[in-house]
Amino acid sequence: MRVLLAPMEGVLDSLVRELLTEVNDYDLCITEFLRVVDQLLPVKSFYRLCPELHHQSRTPSGTRVRVQLLGQYPEWLAENAARAVALGSWGVDLNCGCPSKLVNGSGGGATLLKDPELIYRGAKAMREAVPEHLPVTVKVRLGWDSGERRFEIADAVQQAGASELVVHGRTKEDGYKAERINWQAIGEIRQRLTIPGGRQR
Repeated sequence: MRVLLAPMEGVLDSLVRELLTEVNDYDLCITEFLRVVDQLLPVKSFYRLCPELHHQSRTPSGTRVRVQLLGQYPEWLAENAARAVALGSWGVDLNCGCPSKLVNGSGGGATLLKDPELIYRGAKAMREAVPEHLPVTVKVRLGWDSGERRFEIADAVQQAGASELVVHGRTKEDGYKAERINWQAIGEIRQRLTIPGGRQR
């Protein structure tokens, strides 16, 4: 079993990643999201989000770090994914789970759960833009306001060629309510798919 340090916007920046990976044995850290709209972001944006890129995408204690992107336009997700790995990110992650009203209002994060085809196109474009030996991973929730489309969402990720799928076991509307976590649904998705299967080196 692997243990990943998941991102929390406004909380888990590079300093907190450094501190936590010094005292805990994490296999991987995921950055907070880098918002992609309609352009290839400048190199400085990647370094600001993930200064570990200056050090082979590792924290001072040696834990690998992966850049996370958030957006809705496959072509720009692909361009920025390619830049992230060119700068040293150990793969790239697509955020399809952020429930923030601000993020969702601009078409990113959990909004993509309404359109599994768009998730497929975004993940596929990123997969094609990133060298095959590096992981492309996707973070989702069970759905927007219900989990009825959870298998459709999961299938879209796998069919796009993603290396791994991370499932937050609540819908967007569930927010972060502890009593709404659906462990059974997570297990059902796990049994359905042949991923995760990301390569480790």
